[in-house]
Amino acid sequence: MREPKKSGSGKKLWRRGIWRIIQTAAIVLVLTFIVREFMFTNYIVYGQSMLPTIKDGERIIVNKIGYELTEPDRFDLIIFHADEDSDYIKRIIGLPGDELYYEADTLYVNGESVEEDFLETISVNGSDVFTDDFTLENLTDEHTVPEGHVFVLGDNRKNSVDSRQIGFIPTDEIVGRANITFWPPQNIRFID
Repeated sequence: MREPKKSGSGKKLWRRGIWRIIQTAAIVLVLTFIVREFMFTNYIVYGQSMLPTIKDGERIIVNKIGYELTEPDRFDLIIFHADEDSDYIKRIIGLPGDELYYEADTLYVNGESVEEDFLETISVNGSDVFTDDFTLENLTDEHTVPEGHVFVLGDNRKNSVDSRQIGFIPTDEIVGRANITFWPPQNIRFID
């Protein structure tokens, strides 16, 4: 003959099950927060300033791991806080201490011409000039990129709000480096 179940044991199992669900949910939330805050996050790109590298509406994964601890590299694609409400994606052109200028559609860094293989030459409104001539001094009243700052440009030079308009970007405003596009699925790729 079986012994009758105690009425409290069913409630204990139910409470234990609920407690495990709460613990699991809390662990998932904490891990999600850590990953998004300190490791990786995703962004939707709005606008055409990074064409043809990144298209309007593409979703990208941004690597935040250790980026604030390392020196940025020339030509990194970065996400940064442009103001309180907006984050921008642009390409680093000038690093701290660099003297740079454009002449005849050629980038010069510290007096040496630098190839920009990622750019596609296109004719805009009948003009073959892709990047208008400028010097740092004309744009910013500075001869070189200040310490703790970078100079950024969009890949679509004729349609980009970048350091030519908003000035130098403080390195502590950089969120991270764009690594991968993941949406739409046919456009999944690593970003150079």
